Amino acid sequence: MPSPRQAPDARTAPAPDAEPAPTPASDPGPQPPAGTPPAPGPDRTDDAGPSPAPAPRNARPAGLPALLRLSALPRLLRLLRRRASFPAPFPSLRPAGAGRPVLRRSLTLLAAAFVLAALLLPNTFGALKANRFTQIPGEAIVGAAILLSLPRRARRATAVLLGTLLGVLTVLNVLDLGFGEYLGRGFNLVLDWALLEDARGFVADSMGGTVAVLAVACAVALALLLPLLTVLAVRRLGEVLAADRDRSTRGVLIAGTVWITCSVLGLQLFGMPLATGRAAHAVQAQKDRVRDTIRDEAAFAREARTDAFGGTPPDQLVPDLRGKDVIFAFVESYGRSAIEDPIMAPGVNRTLETGTEALAAAGYRARSGWLTSPAYGAGSWLGHSTFISGLWVDNQQRYTTVTSGEHRTLTKMFGETGAWDTVGVMPGVQKAWPEARFHGLDTVYNAFRLGYRGPKFAWSTMPDQYTLEAFQRLEHGRKRDKPLMAEIILTSSHQPWAPIPRMVGWDEVGDGSVFRAIQREGEKPADIIADETRSREEYGKTIEYSLTCLTQWLERYGTDDTVLVFLGDHQPISRVSGTNAGRDVPVTIAARDPKVLDAVADWGWTDGLRPEHDAPVWKMSAFRDRFLTAYGSTPHPTRG
Repeated sequence: MPSPRQAPDARTAPAPDAEPAPTPASDPGPQPPAGTPPAPGPDRTDDAGPSPAPAPRNARPAGLPALLRLSALPRLLRLLRRRASFPAPFPSLRPAGAGRPVLRRSLTLLAAAFVLAALLLPNTFGALKANRFTQIPGEAIVGAAILLSLPRRARRATAVLLGTLLGVLTVLNVLDLGFGEYLGRGFNLVLDWALLEDARGFVADSMGGTVAVLAVACAVALALLLPLLTVLAVRRLGEVLAADRDRSTRGVLIAGTVWITCSVLGLQLFGMPLATGRAAHAVQAQKDRVRDTIRDEAAFAREARTDAFGGTPPDQLVPDLRGKDVIFAFVESYGRSAIEDPIMAPGVNRTLETGTEALAAAGYRARSGWLTSPAYGAGSWLGHSTFISGLWVDNQQRYTTVTSGEHRTLTKMFGETGAWDTVGVMPGVQKAWPEARFHGLDTVYNAFRLGYRGPKFAWSTMPDQYTLEAFQRLEHGRKRDKPLMAEIILTSSHQPWAPIPRMVGWDEVGDGSVFRAIQREGEKPADIIADETRSREEYGKTIEYSLTCLTQWLERYGTDDTVLVFLGDHQPISRVSGTNAGRDVPVTIAARDPKVLDAVADWGWTDGLRPEHDAPVWKMSAFRDRFLTAYGSTPHPTRG
């Protein structure tokens, strides 16, 4: 008689939920000796026919992802068939517990749905559609096979590991969704952690500190909760599978066969392939991104040491612009969509046409074209550094490399000639800015040095009209021994595009206090952010405002020796610019001296402030060398 601690013989004990066997009506006849294995019955599957022949070692069905291109897969399935013929070592274990069958089944269904959703979750909003969740993820089949092939302790540990990995991948997919919406690219595991603090700062400036704290708390909670939930879900599913190995193994074999068949035949449902390896592809994409980032660091460092004008003597730099006040102005988020999108374009194009006519009346001519920015949605500093360095600076690592090096920038070259004073007007800079050395600026006016006493407009520290008026008062309007080279960053068209400043009389700008009433009467950022159509409308209005400020400033304060180059730094976020809107931004050169525009006549740019749709498109990194060449600079290359 077994002791109370001794489990009954697993081979003869009934299953926990099985009905008691009926008592035979007569002597069943001679019984086999004790210890003799039971004969195969109709419910046993280990000897029910020959095992399937193993797949040839080199057989790889076309179209299968690397996830299931394993020559050992048939062996794993045969192992599952053999294990299914032996009962679990703990027959009394009930993964879902006794009682409450509806609750148990509901939790199991929720766990399965959660795991499937995590495996199939796209990493872009454009792909986030219902038909994406009608596919069969191959990773689920492989995961189930692995869990079924393991004993209890190893199975539970493996379930925790798989659940954690799936949870982390889900967090990365969510980050990809956010970065894709705002930056037009996925999250970079190596470079982008610092940008999360910038995102927090943007929310604090736009929506307030309390909202920023809540947003951070929710983000942290989500990052912790998703892996926890996936671990619990995978563990539950693993125990449910192990509770009935026969049925589970048959299910895995059937699912694997269906998946392979669908993959080989290319079967689709609702326009999507039935068989998918979405999670495996996502892991591979993250791996490739990290690998490419690491390789790019050394390659870009060599590229930055190569410069067509790296050895040009200062007296051979931009000789044809000597005596001119040269101003480079960046208009925040001024992209092609502002000129061509049916919602924003009418107002923006009227502003450009009005500005062209007003400047022509004041004696100015202009030519405009397109540049392709390395940034999208945000990351203005990447556009600024690309434009002035002539290098393609499309990530934070490249930005750090180029700004900490000795590469000659367009703005720095003006200062090296000794023929210009160099000034930076940076209303968006609110902390130490060591990049001033990279830009080559003698004087930098940050947000605190411009004398502004008015209100902030969401993220923007001051209206563009005030920025330009302060520049006129502090630098451009002063009598000076040398002409001026200035780099100006205009911020009023920075998202969230509410509230929007309005033009006031230039004589009324003063210290900016006049803008207080305008700010109070403006829209609330939360109202605009939540509405896609209104976001596009208000974005267009901010571009109209910024362009009006620039053209009126030039009309009012420009001289015969003023040369204004203005451009956008990047397109607005995809919710405003539209999916697949591209990265082109307008660029314009305006001057009274006809020689300035004659020097770029062969560029093929459009006359006026508005570039035609088919005007030439250059990479933004190409502008520096073309500009230097057009105005008489002599190349003296240096090699990395």
